[in-house]
Formats: sequence, C-alpha cells, structure tokens
Amino acid sequence: MIADGAGEDEEKWLAAGAAAFKQNAFYMQRAIDSNNLKDALKYSAQMLSELRTSKLSPHKYYDLYMRAFDELRKLEIFFMEETRRGCSVIELYELVQHAGNILPRLYLLCTAGSVYIKTKEAPAKEILKDLVEMCRGIQHPLRGLFLRSYLAQISRDKLPDIGSEYEGDADTVTDAVEFVLLNFTEMNKLWVRMQHQGPARDKEKREKERSELRDLVGKNLHVLSQLEGVDLDMYRDTVLPRVLEQIVNCRDEIAQYYLMDCIIQVFPDEYHLQTLDVLLGACPQLQPSVDIMTVLSRLMERLSSYAALNTEVLPYFLQVEAFSKLNNAIGKVIEAQEDMPILSAVTLYSSLLKFTLHVHPDRLDYADQVLGSCIKQLSGKGKIHDTRATKELVTLLSAPLEKYNDVVIALKLTNYPLVLDYLDSENKRVMATVIIRSIMKNKTIIATAEKVEALLELIKGLINDLDEPQGLEVDEDDFEEEQNSVARLIHMLYSDDPEEMFKIISVLKNHFLTGGPKRLKFTIPPLVVSALKLIRRLPEEGDNPFGKEASVSATKIFQFLNQIIEALPSAPSPDLAFRLYLQCAEAANKCDEEPIAYEFFTQAYILYEEEISDSKAQVTALQLIIGTLQRMHVFGVENRDTLTHKATGYSAKLLKKPDQCRAVYACSHLFWLQDQETIQDGERVLRCLKRALKIANSAQQMTSAARGSTGSVTLFIEILNKYLYFYEKGIPQVTVESVESMIQLIKNEESLTSDPSAESFFASTLRFMEFQKQKGGVVGDRYEQIKV
Repeated sequence: MIADGAGEDEEKWLAAGAAAFKQNAFYMQRAIDSNNLKDALKYSAQMLSELRTSKLSPHKYYDLYMRAFDELRKLEIFFMEETRRGCSVIELYELVQHAGNILPRLYLLCTAGSVYIKTKEAPAKEILKDLVEMCRGIQHPLRGLFLRSYLAQISRDKLPDIGSEYEGDADTVTDAVEFVLLNFTEMNKLWVRMQHQGPARDKEKREKERSELRDLVGKNLHVLSQLEGVDLDMYRDTVLPRVLEQIVNCRDEIAQYYLMDCIIQVFPDEYHLQTLDVLLGACPQLQPSVDIMTVLSRLMERLSSYAALNTEVLPYFLQVEAFSKLNNAIGKVIEAQEDMPILSAVTLYSSLLKFTLHVHPDRLDYADQVLGSCIKQLSGKGKIHDTRATKELVTLLSAPLEKYNDVVIALKLTNYPLVLDYLDSENKRVMATVIIRSIMKNKTIIATAEKVEALLELIKGLINDLDEPQGLEVDEDDFEEEQNSVARLIHMLYSDDPEEMFKIISVLKNHFLTGGPKRLKFTIPPLVVSALKLIRRLPEEGDNPFGKEASVSATKIFQFLNQIIEALPSAPSPDLAFRLYLQCAEAANKCDEEPIAYEFFTQAYILYEEEISDSKAQVTALQLIIGTLQRMHVFGVENRDTLTHKATGYSAKLLKKPDQCRAVYACSHLFWLQDQETIQDGERVLRCLKRALKIANSAQQMTSAARGSTGSVTLFIEILNKYLYFYEKGIPQVTVESVESMIQLIKNEESLTSDPSAESFFASTLRFMEFQKQKGGVVGDRYEQIKV
C-alpha cells in the first residue's frame, strides 16, 4: 500500500502506488495464465489494496482506479472461465470474501457477483441487493464513491429490466429501480460528506474536487432514464419523489444544483411536463445559494424545444397548466430566497416569457402576466443600475419583438411600458433603438394615432431628454445615429385615412417639440415631409374637401407646418428652417394658396436677413430663393414684384463681387418664364444682364488694382452664356449686337490666353454656337445672324 509519509508529495505517492499496482497485476496475470485461482485472488487483493490510500486527490485517485478497472475486467473473464471449467460460482462468490481488507474484498465481491448474475444460478435482484448492502462497509467518501461507481458500472447491463435477459417476475423492474436508487442515495451521501474532509481553509479546493466527481453520481440517474420499465407512472410515483427527497435532504449547494440539472437533462420532456408540480415543488426547498435561476431556465428551454419539435403536444401544455405552474413556482422561489439578486429574478422571468412566447404565442395575456409578475418583483427598487440585470431586462423586453416581428403586438401588452420604466436613461435608449430596428427590419406600419402615442412612450428615451441626469454625456456620433433612426421611423407611421394621418403627425409634433432643441434638426424635417405628402393626397377641389365637419384641410396642415418650422431657428438650425420654408412655399404654390405661400417666403426672407450671415451660406440660400421663386406661379403681380425685388436686392449686397455677379444674372430668370406670358419682361432681363456685366468689370478692376494683374474673364463668359440663353428664347431686348459685343469684349481681354480654364470655357461656348447653327430651323437661323 502507498505509504502515508507526511513529506511525500502526491506525484510520488501515485508513482509508488502505480509501481506496486503494476507488480501485483503482473503476478495476477501470471496466475490467471496458469489457471491458479488461489494466487489470482491473492495478488488481485494485494493489487486492490493500493486503492485504500487517503493521500491522493480525486483526479489522481481516478488514475489508479482506472488501472484497477482494466485489471478487474480480466479477472471477471477468468472467473467466468473457471465456472465453465466446473468451479461453483457460489463457492467463488464466498471465496472472494476471504480477502483480508474490506475494500479489496468488496471489489472482488462485485466482480464475482457480476459473474454470478451472468450464470443465472440465482435471481439478479437478490445478488444486486446483496452487493449494494455490502458496499455500505466502505464509508470513506472517496473510496466508497469509486467502489459504488464500479458496482454501477458492472451492473448496468445486468439489471432485471423489461426485455432484459435477467428479467424475472413481474416485480423485478421495481427491484432494478430500487437497486439504482439505493446506490444513488448512498453515493450522494458520500459525495456530500466530502465537503467536511479536511481543514476549512481548503474548502474551495475540495469544492473543485467534488465538482470533478459529480458525473459518478449523475450516472445513476442516467441509468434510471434508460430503463425500459421506468414508464411515466413509475417515474411520477417512485423515481422522481425518491430522487427529489434525497436532493432536498442533502442540503448541499453543489449537489442540489447538479442533480436538479441532471434530472432535467436525462429524463424525457414528456415526463417533465406531466410531473411539473412535483419537480417545481422542490425548488423553493433548495438552499438559498443554489443557482435555481439556471436550473429553471434550462427546464423552460427544454420544454420550449419540446413544444417546437412536437406541435401535437401543445394541448397538453394547456391541459397541465404548465404556464401557471411555472409562474407560481418562480414566485415561490423568489419569495423563499429573500436575498435573490435582481439579475436572477429578471432572468427567471425572461426565460418564462420566452417559454410562453414559444409554447403559447397566441396567448398575449400570458406574456402580459409575466411582465406583470416581473414588475411586482421590481417594485420599490427604483431604476436598475446593475449592468447585467439591465442587459437581461433588455433581453426580456426584446423577446416579444423577436417572436412576433411586429411592434403592434408588443403595444398591446399593457405592462410592457411599465417594465421599460425600470431601465435607466442609457438603457432606455438602447431599448428604443431595438424597437425602431424591429419596425424598420419588418417594415411595420403603425396606422393609428393611439398606437403611435403608445410607441412614442416606449421610445421616449430617444425623443425626450427631460429625465436625463445632469452631467450625462452622450457621444455625438451615437446621438446622431439614434436621432437618424427616429427620423427613419417617422416614415413608418402612416395611415391611408387623411384625418387619421393628421392625428398621427399632430401626436409626433407634441412629442418632438418637448424633446429638447438639439433633436429638432433631426426630427422636424421628416415630419415636414410627412405633412407635405399628406397635402398631396388631399382632393384639389375647395379649401375644405371633407365638408363642414372635416377636421383636416390643406390650410390647416400649412398652419401646422408653420408651427413646427418656427421651432427650428431656436434649435439653432436657421439654415434648415430656411430650406423647409421654401419647400412649404412650393407646396402652397401647387395648392394655389397665395397668402400661405407668401407667408412662407416672408419667413424665409426674415431668416436670410437675421440668421444667415456666413457669405457662403448666403450664396447658397440666395440660389435656393431664386430657384424656388422661379417655379412659383401662384403670386399676383404685386406680391411677385415684392419678392423678386428683394431677391435682386440681396444679390447686390453679397460680400464678394463674383458672387454678386452670378446672383444678379441668375435673377434674370425671375423676369422671363417661357410658359407664363405674364412673367416675360425682357427689359428687366436685359437690365439684370447689364448690371451683372458692370459688376464683372468692377471685380476685374479690383483684382487688377490689388494684385497688379488682369483678373479672370470667366465671369464675362458666364454672362455671354446667359445672353445666348435668352437670345435663343427670342427675347427682343437681347439682340445680335449685344451678343456680338460680349464676344468681342471677351476676345479683347488679355487674360484670356493666360487662363487655360477660361480659354477652354470660351472655346466650348463657341462650339455650342456653331452646333446650334448646324441644327437649322428657327434656332439655327437665329444663330446664323451672329458673326463671331
């Protein structure tokens, strides 16, 4: 046997034990080869004595045990051959019990017992009962555990099960179950007792070692699950109550967690469904430190998978009231464990919700009930700040969206927004983003104002900053991405009914205008677009196409647009407000609403004068004014003259001379519209072109004075192109002489040849004129008159 010297380390003990083991195994094999039963028993007993050590860790002891297991298989074959040669198996069974030490004696007894069962000279149940009782002689936790593991291993194919060759009378199945249960109970007791072996400072090490041995105990439950005779009735009446009794009574955290998980994993799902109340009844009785969250979550995952793979069993879930039992069990577990972390409670309800959504997708009341139970557990705890708990809460809230792919269904859950309120500001934004992504991914249309109101309550983390704590900094890129997602969402809020659609955009306005100024530049533009789309859908006849009692009209929508755009300059986003005013003016133009169009233009002009000061922004804004005003046909003479006069005035006041020149010649288009005879004033067109030419001359002189060189002629070439455009349109005031004069002016400029880009531009213009001549017709005849 291995010496128990205090100074020896484990590797040396194992090496010494293995060497002695190998030596005795050699002599045992030599005795077997010579058919010497007496010596075979002698050396096998000495070999097995090496397993009596208390100095090896479970891992090292397992190494030694596996060597013994291999040698005992050889010995079992030898015993079988001896019985065939005339040796009485009964005598053999008694002979092995003469070994001096109890541990080798019991290993040999189990080996001989296996042969005894094979010979069928006695009922298997009697031999197994004898063996399982005799093994009580070893009470050392580690040695006893491996001995009983050996007994379980050699007996698993010799149990008197239904269909087995060792099946006896009608009650032998019960005997087989009783044998396995008794062996399981004793093994669990030994396993649990290991925690008390050694000093308290080594507790963590012992727990790790115990975890390494758990499969030895769990194999008994696996054997039970494989027995043909263990049907639902026997499982419900005998197996499960006995196993649960042992689990609850052992009062050991590691054993309770592992064995509960073992039950869930090894026995059929059908059995779990039919015995839910029994299985769940044991959960509140477990130790408070047991990870019951994981155990119940795995149970619900298995039942969900079972329902998904076998749809015909769904009625049974309702029949056994699986949901109610699980919900009640979770409540009792949380109640029994007063110190249960929020994370565990939320995870349990998250698993229950997933179970409900998979098994009872048509029962929204069940899903809402889960959320209600979750609220009950969270009540009084305020905002959740535990990172893992909030992540799990987001998972719980995401489950209905992932299952139904339809936010509208989630909006029917009355407790959904109440659970959402327990998230902090950051996680509310995360959850809001999840909701919006679900809508966009599934192209879900929210078609009523009531549902839109409910949806905005769910995503208020993105559209409202009133409840954000002071000092909370949000990354600008993240903020922009979030607000852009809200902007995209607006286009999914749509109704074919104009009145309902107006209610929707009114709800959006109320939320957006109270959401803080920094969000307005993202949310107002898509809201304006939605309102403009609504205007296009209105019938054209009359100001109030829905009759006297109608709640929406083009005029009312324009008033709505004016109200929301007014909020933008304070954002501050004057450039954006300016553009939106011009868009609305164009929409009013299509609706023949002159006063409204004029008001929108007036607001745009005010913003231009008071808010837009950057020279580049002014140039861009003026181009937009001119372009929009050119397309307007609704204005009368007086209003149009006022607006065009203002536009030309703005053009002359730009800071840079080239910008002035381009803006002034662009204004010429405001006085000549080919399709409107009322807006064809050739004199004012010519006046604009001449004024642009004067400014171009002035710009060139300023450049010459400041830099000592002649300025570029590009502006002159651009003005020439405007002359050609209006000449081609047939404006009488733009004559052949004026065009030829411009061409000659450009040719006389010294800087033309020194500026390759200007020279190329002028050459392209001349080629265009030549091309127009070759086209023939009226246009060709007009260009023929120009002498280059």
